[in-house]
Amino acid sequence: MTLGLLLLQFVLCALLIARAGYMLCVSADRIAQATGLSRGWVGLALLATVTSLPELASGISAVAVVDAPNLAVGNALGACVFNLLFLVAIDALQRHQPIYQRASAAHLLSAAFGVVMLGFVTMSLVLASDAPALLHLGLYSPVLLALYLLALRSVFAHERAMKLPDIAAAPGTPPEPHREVGPFLMAAAVVLAAGTWLPSLGDELAQAMGWSRSFVGTLFMAFVTTLPEMAVTLSALRLGALDMAFGNLLGSNLFNVMILAVDDAFYRRGPLLADAEPVHAGTAVAAIVMTGLVMIGLVMRPQGRVLRVLSWVSVGLVAAYLMHVTLLALA
Repeated sequence: MTLGLLLLQFVLCALLIARAGYMLCVSADRIAQATGLSRGWVGLALLATVTSLPELASGISAVAVVDAPNLAVGNALGACVFNLLFLVAIDALQRHQPIYQRASAAHLLSAAFGVVMLGFVTMSLVLASDAPALLHLGLYSPVLLALYLLALRSVFAHERAMKLPDIAAAPGTPPEPHREVGPFLMAAAVVLAAGTWLPSLGDELAQAMGWSRSFVGTLFMAFVTTLPEMAVTLSALRLGALDMAFGNLLGSNLFNVMILAVDDAFYRRGPLLADAEPVHAGTAVAAIVMTGLVMIGLVMRPQGRVLRVLSWVSVGLVAAYLMHVTLLALA
């Protein structure tokens, strides 16, 4: 297959995922209004799960069909980095004040869980074959799954304890939940189908360009599979739902890390992270550093902007990402 045709198919996947992501956001916002759930929780649990379906489908296909563990690991961890980098775009779009001034402090908890989960992944990548294993699974897999479920429960309970106001409520008669389920599931199906298509395209592109699967998975596939998060985030901003946007991105990172446990179950040759290249540990560390910067921003609530464009937290996120890409290219 020619390079031009491969790139054309990548663009088609991107368009399908971006459009479906917008539909997801609209339906999810109406579901939040109908059920009385906060937009932040809907973004964290519902939207983040569905918008991460491309990473899930791509990861399973990469290990079960293409037999490319580096493609799966690079996609999951690279998507985490892209999600955090997209917070810079949100910050730039909010011209009146930095996003960290308005975002709920409840996001600190989901970000902290993300750091812990990424830390377990980093340790497993560094230890490689010396990491404990259970049958063909790495011991990290049940730990990641348990932490993800604990994070969802803890954030929900924390929001209830804080008695956060229901910002999803809108004047007038709220929409009926069952009327929104159909459009929501249809958009989710499009996201899943397009995401399943990506691994084979990424593998062929890596061969055509002479690039490593780690590089393609971490950059190209990670960018395309995070398009639902980007589309949903921009749509949430249009709706004035900053916490939904924040919750979607941070929740997607939790789900992306948990995907590694699912990929591990489908990878039959042994623990997935034991066969992954050490370069992925750098991606995990970059995600940890960037998440830490976001947590600092949520605590310190920066007011000023650098050159009247970005908060200093966003400048730090860009610097961390550029350093990560540079090291990845040199590896």
